[in-house]
Amino acid sequence: MTKAIDQTFTSALTGWYRQNRRDLPWRQDKDPYHVWVSEIMLQQTRVEAVREYYIRFMKALPDVQALAEAEEQTLLKLWQGLGYYNRVRNMHKAAVAVKEEHGGVFPYDYEGLRSLPGIGDYTAGAIASICFDQRVAAVDGNVLRVYSRLNEDAGDVKGTVMKKKVSLELQELYPSEDCGDFTQGLIELGALICVPAGQPRCGSCPVSQYCKAAENGTALLYPVKREKKQRKKVQKTVFLFQCGDKLAVEQRPDTGLLAGMYQFPNVDEAMDAADAVRQAELWGVCPRDLQRRVDYTHVFTHVEWEMQAYYMTVECEDCRFIWANRDQLKKDIPLPSAFRYFLE
Repeated sequence: MTKAIDQTFTSALTGWYRQNRRDLPWRQDKDPYHVWVSEIMLQQTRVEAVREYYIRFMKALPDVQALAEAEEQTLLKLWQGLGYYNRVRNMHKAAVAVKEEHGGVFPYDYEGLRSLPGIGDYTAGAIASICFDQRVAAVDGNVLRVYSRLNEDAGDVKGTVMKKKVSLELQELYPSEDCGDFTQGLIELGALICVPAGQPRCGSCPVSQYCKAAENGTALLYPVKREKKQRKKVQKTVFLFQCGDKLAVEQRPDTGLLAGMYQFPNVDEAMDAADAVRQAELWGVCPRDLQRRVDYTHVFTHVEWEMQAYYMTVECEDCRFIWANRDQLKKDIPLPSAFRYFLE
């Protein structure tokens, strides 16, 4: 029979975490800037992918004041490849708020952190507990998965009701000190033991004696998620116009998907080679040679771009585009991975 989840559960989990936690660059101290940047980067992104981004970001922008004073193009370039670019825009807004409204010092309480742009319930809880030792839960996908298996809870883990319920119940389990270890222990348990794909490692779990799913062999039935909506599919024809050693790019609108990033010229329709050449003529770049076509599908959260790219040498650098060499495109111009694929 499973044990009741109480403070013995808390002790077992925090003890396991201290012995088994991964050595990650953002765990070297409890600086709220370091924890904040890492938590925003880790949203929708794997830990191993984030590691190098985090190190590079910290070298370029070592504190909240540096982030507040950074140019947008610098931020987008540092973020290039992580996706969800509004995350770094909101980080900049939050850094400006910390600098101008809080004297350069992060608010130490959950409510103050939650009021900053781009900081939601989870991130505010993570910073408050890890950096300021507050008894506030940080509920992410890992924590929801652990909780749903511990309790054989069939609530929809994508819904706000479940998140609020888990947050309230976990808050009762927080220790009086070292709250950050409990927060990170829950997250680490979900990342290393109670894994999202495949059979959880119940034999290595420090709290399996508290887990109903482990006792009943039902772990793979949890968590319960509602069905995802079908992604919208968009056809795109992309143009890689090369004039000498330069390629044509343009900046995307300030709002919407990939706002403010750069892209190769494109249209929202599928074109055959003849239509693509005619489009190039309409843009005034004087196409000379159609070299090849490359197809690629890029998947976003809610939409798929089914892309076909035509590589052309052209004679004119039309002023509607920005013309840049490959070195500039790699080092200076924030080109999202949907388009960078064609450059690489």
